[in-house]
Amino acid sequence: MLKKLIILFFAIAPLAAVAQNVKLAYINTQEVFNAMPELSGIETQLNTKQTEIQKNAQALETEYTKKLEEFTKLAESTTTSEAVKQDKQKELGQLQERYQQFAQTSQQEFNELRQKLLEPVNKKIGDAIKAVGDEKGYAFVFDVATMNSPIVYVNNSSENITAAVKTKLGIK
Repeated sequence: MLKKLIILFFAIAPLAAVAQNVKLAYINTQEVFNAMPELSGIETQLNTKQTEIQKNAQALETEYTKKLEEFTKLAESTTTSEAVKQDKQKELGQLQERYQQFAQTSQQEFNELRQKLLEPVNKKIGDAIKAVGDEKGYAFVFDVATMNSPIVYVNNSSENITAAVKTKLGIK
């Protein structure tokens, strides 16, 4: 039994020694992201797209309101035939479907544009984190940007590399 314990000790001892040499760091990627100079240009492009979407949506709403008023007048009229009323009602339904399709498509386009514009920024941040991690020999770099982060405690002996990553990206 004692022999097995000694063998176990010698088997585990190197692992414990290696574990003590593991360097850990943490970063707040949200802080780095918010400091990126590219964001102002991206926000401008996204705001322009959002304004365009709102303008087109307003035009469709105005058209729908106009057609609804016309339909209401026709529906109240005793001289309008049932066929004309049904045709106008069908036209209203098609316009409503067109508006819903526009809303869905434009939201999808907006999200795709946002992702396309932010992808290079996120890659740049990821590359800088990797570069700093490699330079300083960290085994792990944890992100503490969100409240959902699995990191609930950071010891003072851990290094915060947020500033080093900002420096690598040329951000003050």
